[in-house]
Amino acid sequence: MTDLQQKIGGKIKKLRIEKKMSQRQLALECDFEKAGMSRLEGGLSNPTLRTLVKISTALGVPIEDLFKHESN
Repeated sequence: MTDLQQKIGGKIKKLRIEKKMSQRQLALECDFEKAGMSRLEGGLSNPTLRTLVKISTALGVPIEDLFKHESN
């Protein structure tokens, strides 16, 4: 697991919650298993570009939003 994987996973989770979607709903929209979405959000899996496109499309955000991180 890398820092980048954790940041992207955290951003996916944040956007999903903002959109009031469950992990199951997002997984279904992306044609994934819920466990796969859980691994992505937890930073335990390395998503492909195709996966990131599916997720950003399902969330209704540009793909670059998955790489934007707010500073604390």
